[in-house]
Amino acid sequence: MQTLRSTLGEFIIDLRSQKLRTTLTIFGIVWGTVAIVVLLAFGMGFKRQLSINMHGIGDRIAIMFPGRTSKAFAGFGIGRPIRLVEEDAWTLQREVLGLEKISPEYGRETQVRLGENIINSSAGGVYPIYSEMRNVIAAPGGRFINELDIRDRKRVVFLGDETKRLLFGEGDAIGKLVYIDGVPFTVIGVMLKKVQNSSYNRRDQDRVFLPATTFASLYGILYVRNIIFIPKDPTQAEATIEQVRQVLGKRYRFDPEDKDAVWIWDTGEFDRFMFYFFLAFNIFMGVIGGFTLGVGGIGVANIMFIVVQERIKEIGIRRAVGARRSSIMGQFFLE
Repeated sequence: MQTLRSTLGEFIIDLRSQKLRTTLTIFGIVWGTVAIVVLLAFGMGFKRQLSINMHGIGDRIAIMFPGRTSKAFAGFGIGRPIRLVEEDAWTLQREVLGLEKISPEYGRETQVRLGENIINSSAGGVYPIYSEMRNVIAAPGGRFINELDIRDRKRVVFLGDETKRLLFGEGDAIGKLVYIDGVPFTVIGVMLKKVQNSSYNRRDQDRVFLPATTFASLYGILYVRNIIFIPKDPTQAEATIEQVRQVLGKRYRFDPEDKDAVWIWDTGEFDRFMFYFFLAFNIFMGVIGGFTLGVGGIGVANIMFIVVQERIKEIGIRRAVGARRSSIMGQFFLE
């Protein structure tokens, strides 16, 4: 105990006598450590914000759009339109084992009116699972479309948050009537505000969502605008998409290799790119921070060398009076 007190006493005396050296040593270590933390935190924060922005459209979803054939197949020429129907989604759900979730989506441009307020919007006819797939979440007090709405073809509508603001301002919208193309619909929910930096027609905040069965019967539309699905295994997304093309190619008689017949936007590709990009980015940042910390460490090592050189006589005297090697080394390491 006496030895420890003596060592600490010498340590405090050295700190007071070498204030500049102490300050520079602390600064070198702190600066190197802060550099690593700040650089890595910047990289992780940047990745997280980009991920939040991208996932506003949905997590790992793939969006399939009808197109036109660009290759001759089975006696059919090029330029033949492929139009998707709701049954295609359920066929894919049965036959493609790699699918976790799938939902067809109807769509058209429409007018939404409340009193004298009239806005041009995009209406989507969707199923309940669409909310989970597309991160279209109801704000407190409301709800999204449910199975009962689908079964009974109810005239209910879910509003994007910006659509609600333009129609109702700061007032409550739940339970109120709005007119969509002249037809009254009851508002059952408003979308919780979200960050969304990509879309395939309009931002969700500017849209309205109806039960798919209500939409199809109201407008007499047979063909869906697109089909959304999520692969079970993100690492096998490409194989799952190929299976989807094969099933639809067999159903509509087009070459499964013809990517223009049905165009599929795999948003998971961005996640994979982000993973490898930020892995390299964080390694780069870590190396820079490591060099900075290394420079600080070299500075500390130099100062320790100078300290030892200055105190050679002291070390010799302490050894002469019987100080052990560990006692002398301990003093320098403590400093």
